[in-house]
Amino acid sequence: MTSITNHMPTAELQALDAAHHMHPFTDGAALARKGARIITRAEGVTLTDSEGQQILDAMAGLWCVNVGYGRDSLAEAAARQIRELPYYNTFFQTSHVPAIALAEKLAGMAPGDLNHVFYASGGSDANDTNIRLVRHYWAAKGKPEKKVIISRHNAYHGSTMGGASLGGMKGMHAQGGLPIPDIAHIGQPHWYAEGGDMTPGEFGLACARELEAKIAELGEGRVAAFIAEPIQGAGGVIIPPATYWPEIQRICDAHEILLIADEVICGFGRTGAMFGSQTYAIHPDIMTVAKGLSSGYIPIGASIVSDEVANTVAAAGEFTHGYTYSGHPVACAVALENLRIIEDENLVDNVANGTGPYLREKWEQLADHPLVGDAQIAGFMGALALTPDKSARAPFAADTGTVGLICRNHSFGGNLIMRHVGDRMIIAPPLILSKPDVDVLIGRAVRALDLTLAEIREKGLYR
Repeated sequence: MTSITNHMPTAELQALDAAHHMHPFTDGAALARKGARIITRAEGVTLTDSEGQQILDAMAGLWCVNVGYGRDSLAEAAARQIRELPYYNTFFQTSHVPAIALAEKLAGMAPGDLNHVFYASGGSDANDTNIRLVRHYWAAKGKPEKKVIISRHNAYHGSTMGGASLGGMKGMHAQGGLPIPDIAHIGQPHWYAEGGDMTPGEFGLACARELEAKIAELGEGRVAAFIAEPIQGAGGVIIPPATYWPEIQRICDAHEILLIADEVICGFGRTGAMFGSQTYAIHPDIMTVAKGLSSGYIPIGASIVSDEVANTVAAAGEFTHGYTYSGHPVACAVALENLRIIEDENLVDNVANGTGPYLREKWEQLADHPLVGDAQIAGFMGALALTPDKSARAPFAADTGTVGLICRNHSFGGNLIMRHVGDRMIIAPPLILSKPDVDVLIGRAVRALDLTLAEIREKGLYR
């Protein structure tokens, strides 16, 4: 058995990594020159690297390790299931106990009439499922021309051909022939960067009404669905104005448009409710879930589908779609145990009423830092907008992301995983975060901000 604890020296691991491992969303040549940081262990909210450094993971991996690291019961659930039934597919009129039990559990947890589950291996392929599902639904309703799905600029819905097309990130669309046909995009509800002289409330309504204008432009008879994250995660933790989601819901209801809530990041407690849809009183026809479904311990995703959509698709005969690992028994068993932990340990309440309010108080105080123009937070999702001029919400006299990257490097160097999106610094820590953990997080964040301010002043970027 390959040893993990007693590993090779860091430099050797870095050399092997550079020689053979292609990293996602990475400049491979630049990483090879620098060398990857090698993570070897994790416990609670803390990572340990190959040099023995203890790192507070304020991003919960990739927004996913909701119950924290080192959960023995999740390992035991996987081991039991591997011994009993390590794999069987759910094609060909076959099922198994873990897939059935998890589908029942998710139907009970999801809001409204979202009572049906189509499994995937992660959020990207679940959103690919959603493209086919909504188009097949409208075809079954005798409206095959309803194919267009509307999303938002700067949204993230995965990196597969379908998921990346739904997303609205220019850098992704510049590679690989994206987006695929019949995907349209409207503006994002990012008041701080794009609101101009409007109040947040006015801007929220204006952004939502872009959806109605786009429907009119394309023709209601061609539009199948609108997809959005309750809070944009990878786009920079963009928390919408309070006026935004009620107007989006009204528009979807008025124009016979399915509403897909991408809950891959917001789901399973991160916003202070079990789902972001509940936080914002959204009534989706489909919810995309992944990440926190298993807390990242094993790959799994799903589309949770309304009675109307599921029953219509079922009545139309065979839905010619699926994945080898749809409803993988080990993944389902781990997800069930993960959901038990979230419920039994009241982790959603910790976000809403326990550590969450303390984190909000401390995070919002960071707005007093000379480098911070805005400090937003919802549940365990926070963002700092960096600026040289608070009153004007001004950008830096440098390419977007230059200062954010400097701050990220100081953050990582100070053993805090705080990510940058452009010149926004973002966090999404595990839901087990305690008040002492918050104090460590904030202390390291302040240090990173101070070092960043000193560096950009020296380089003439603080203007």
